Amino acid sequence: MRTPDLVVCGAGPAGRALAHRALHRGLAVTVVDPAPHRRWTATYAAWLADLPGWLDAAVVAAKVDQPVAWGTRRHELPWMYAVLDTPLLQQSLDITGAQVISDRATEVGPHSVTLASGAVLTGERVIDARGLARAPERAEQTAYGVIVDERRAAALEPLFMDWRADNGADPDAPRSFLYAVPRGDGSMLLEETCLAGRPALDSAELRARLLHRMRSRGIDLDGDEPVERVRFPLEGGRPGRRRVGAAGGYLHPATGYSVAAALTAADAVAAGESGWPLSGRAVHSLRSAGLRALLALPPNDIPLFFDAFFTLHPHAQRTYLSGRTDLPGTAAAMTQLFAALPMRLRRTLATSVLRR
Repeated sequence: MRTPDLVVCGAGPAGRALAHRALHRGLAVTVVDPAPHRRWTATYAAWLADLPGWLDAAVVAAKVDQPVAWGTRRHELPWMYAVLDTPLLQQSLDITGAQVISDRATEVGPHSVTLASGAVLTGERVIDARGLARAPERAEQTAYGVIVDERRAAALEPLFMDWRADNGADPDAPRSFLYAVPRGDGSMLLEETCLAGRPALDSAELRARLLHRMRSRGIDLDGDEPVERVRFPLEGGRPGRRRVGAAGGYLHPATGYSVAAALTAADAVAAGESGWPLSGRAVHSLRSAGLRALLALPPNDIPLFFDAFFTLHPHAQRTYLSGRTDLPGTAAAMTQLFAALPMRLRRTLATSVLRR
């Protein structure tokens, strides 16, 4: 049997996108995953401009023009936000033609993979796309959401994040925000999100906050709504040639977004290029410092922090929120944000970053 050109460990969005683009290039591909045919159920979204041109346009289920963010006041974001059709995304990343092995990769080297069954696979290249394991020392993002008929939530405008304090939480407790987006099928996702925590808020607390927030806005949930739960590490990814997706540092450490980055990098990685130029590694380090800053902020100051961020020039906001390689732009955005914050927040953030 021919040695595969590429072995991809993990069949989530990052691994499947890489395998799909490698097959498009005519490579012999093997995909290893414990449950390679499991259905994806999470709601994925991205800035529309961040999606690669090769992606089937039908995968975009809903577009939000100028989504809204709230700190202590309302901000309109001047970019198109895209909510993806998750089943269609999975289907469009077709891996027909790949050898698919239902097993778990336990040891991943540059040219070989040891499986839980004891088998050893070899390939010209091996890429780790298994995601990140949870660990107590790693900050996490958590969320609890429900899917409702959009007519029931007609009074809600699409919300990228809403930090207003109407979710019943104690003012000194860790903060969470409301995320509300249309899903393109007549339904809307309403999700209470802990952006970053070590430890992060648990599902029960987020559920209680979401129910309280919805009641305060005149939306009664009956408990029969489909539920979406989110929990994943924000730390632990290691940029490098042999890893993609969250395992390879593609996850934005201060927002949790990773799907668009993985899709965009898939062609280059399939071609054998590095997904991480030196500028990208430096950007990743800066954004990791941004995560440490968020974790250090007192709960009551988080809305003020985002008020300052969303009053930056739109180019600075976009540079920080998307892309992975613009080092001057990312540094400039962080410098501008630091200057826009009250002095007491500057001291907190400087201490958190320098301590590292």
